[in-house]
Amino acid sequence: MPPAASKSGSALFLGLELATDQLRASIVDENLELVGVECVDYDSELVEFQTQGGIFTTPGEAYTTPVNMFVKALDFLLEKLHKNYDLSRIRGIGGSAQHALIWWKSSPIPSFPALDSRLPLYSQITAQTFSLPNAPIAQDTSAHTHALALEAALGGPDHMAARVGICASPALTAAQFLKVREAAPDIWNRTGRVQVASAFLASLVCAQWVPMSEAEACATGMWLHDAGDWDDGVLDIVGGSREDGRKMRGWLGEVDVVGCGRRVGTISRYLVERYGFDPGASFCVPLFRSDDTGVSAFIPDYLSLYLSVAPSPTDAVLACGPMDQLMATAPNYVPTRLYNLYPHPAQDPSDKKKYVVTLTNRNADVPRALVRDMYTKSWSAFDRLVAIVPPGGSIGLDDKLFSFWFLQADSYPFSHVKGIYRFETGIKVNEFRDLRANPRCLVESQILSFRVRWSRMLATGVLGPAPGRGKSPQPQPRLPISASLGLSFDPYDYAALPSRVIATGAAANFPSIANVVGDVFNAPVCMPTTQIDSAQASPHRNAPAGGFPSRAALGGAYVARWAWGRAGRASGLGYEEEIRRLLVKRWTAGGAMPARTNAAGLPSSVMVPGSAPGSGTSTPYGLGPLGRVSGLGASVVVEEDEDEVLLVGHEERMRTLTSSTNFSSLTASSGGAAPSTAFTTPDPNSANGSGSGAAPPSATSLVPVTALPSTSESELQLGLARVADADVDAFMAYASLVPEYCRLEGMLVKGLV
Repeated sequence: MPPAASKSGSALFLGLELATDQLRASIVDENLELVGVECVDYDSELVEFQTQGGIFTTPGEAYTTPVNMFVKALDFLLEKLHKNYDLSRIRGIGGSAQHALIWWKSSPIPSFPALDSRLPLYSQITAQTFSLPNAPIAQDTSAHTHALALEAALGGPDHMAARVGICASPALTAAQFLKVREAAPDIWNRTGRVQVASAFLASLVCAQWVPMSEAEACATGMWLHDAGDWDDGVLDIVGGSREDGRKMRGWLGEVDVVGCGRRVGTISRYLVERYGFDPGASFCVPLFRSDDTGVSAFIPDYLSLYLSVAPSPTDAVLACGPMDQLMATAPNYVPTRLYNLYPHPAQDPSDKKKYVVTLTNRNADVPRALVRDMYTKSWSAFDRLVAIVPPGGSIGLDDKLFSFWFLQADSYPFSHVKGIYRFETGIKVNEFRDLRANPRCLVESQILSFRVRWSRMLATGVLGPAPGRGKSPQPQPRLPISASLGLSFDPYDYAALPSRVIATGAAANFPSIANVVGDVFNAPVCMPTTQIDSAQASPHRNAPAGGFPSRAALGGAYVARWAWGRAGRASGLGYEEEIRRLLVKRWTAGGAMPARTNAAGLPSSVMVPGSAPGSGTSTPYGLGPLGRVSGLGASVVVEEDEDEVLLVGHEERMRTLTSSTNFSSLTASSGGAAPSTAFTTPDPNSANGSGSGAAPPSATSLVPVTALPSTSESELQLGLARVADADVDAFMAYASLVPEYCRLEGMLVKGLV
């Protein structure tokens, strides 16, 4: 038994994450020091389900996953935890899950299926228990037309957002209901309950029905925030009748609208008898026997990730993955079609309610992997091209390049836009003259989209009248500039942009991408030290390397620790304040040593600033102390001994040393390599991720981000390290691109190209 599993010691807290490709667990102690990590990989450990990246892909853009695989994975995970840790020390369990719907048959309703501790879960809750054995997940867009139909029935995106706080999106929960009712009435008729995946996971832990969180309810498109109840009118539209609308209300059940203060369940007797949990322990609450101790519903994985970094009110959290999301704390509830807004999942009911505002880009990892497949032979070559190509893809001021990749249907205003669009000198082209610009232009497009949408979001007042990002605006007059550029905001004003961006996900491991984020927002980019260390072993996958925790699982464990302290009245601080207090306390008690980032109990390799020579080198290409090319005047320079092969289709051509090479005779659409279909970033061992059998990459392996010398002690105390610094000159260069970017974006939305 490892030291962490000692039969005596302080309280431990368990965080669970039901992810797309794995079921993960992280254990922390009272000081939030990492104690243990376990996971079950669906593809490699549950091979009988034959998933790829945990997903079934079928025609019609349907992406599903077998529900029984989740049940069996929980069995396997609990066995690992029981073998390696003393589960009787667990005083709280927090959890999160991906976006998915679980359809139960009516037979076990209204009571949860009885469980025998002598048998594994998967032998008692089988595929026959569910009316829809394969659950649609977040990447599923097969119900997009149903979402648009519901949006139209509610009066359009503005009216829908004003009513239920969200407009149509390809994976909208209400649209999934509508699709099942219309396309599969047999499934509809034999259903007795429908749960979101987070509530499903919590129900398995409690062995009783657990309500969904209010954040999950707000994402369904059927919830009235002001009333704190389901919208009967929307339920009737989705159900097709008043009778089926009432039936849906019963399926969905109650909603936890109080956060951590409402009792929803305790550790099941099944887990106590089979795996050794303490019979008095409840999850997300302390080991107390009083009637007022509560159990919080599990939450969406992206919100759990957000909570894991305990952001300040002036931070933005960028989560890169199958879908990129930019999140921030919002004090006001102002629903519009421009963003999604969720109640903060960890707040004291006595405090003024706050929210998490989220901007989402569905076209994230897949376009990045496709560009890698089409134009390079490795991720290191992709990173190199992003690093050495100037902002806008060209040195000149008047011939900037822009690209828009909409491989999947997206939310408003791009619900009807699909395809790949490239522009040179304002004119649509099939391909750039210099193919090397494609990786850079893709990344810029993805980050600029967030920057533009952030500025538009500010005008709604959701972040308050004066967000106070802590920077002084430029001295130029604001309104005349924005009016002359045809924009509703001044692109040169960075006063209201985030003071810091905390980035996670595989794409953030690329030094070049981290630098683009810092340049576009004129803000330092920080990354959790757990990810920096994990990236050294596995820089290309969104799943953490073996032994390293996922951020969403850590977020669940942190919420459990906060709830335990709150019920014990250890402090009256809010969630973020309490988590930061505990992390600083751990730093002080540990002699100013970085927190552990892996299950081996080793401290982070991220050292105190200045203690490691060369620690600021974030890219191996010798582009300066920050590994970047800043400013529009930067030229593309490739050293002769580092020439790389550019792969287009199945032809190889050596790159020249200038940026003016004309590759117009080649197109990416002719004989191109097959695109990657996995939603997790493809494995680096594959030459192009597509299994096409291409030769091994000629470039060296990608060297992921490392901590910069500018990392402050206060950042290290919170388990963060700086991976890119702000650069006002680079920001101004990107600000000059914003008007043209917005003009081209508007043309796409209006269908003019």
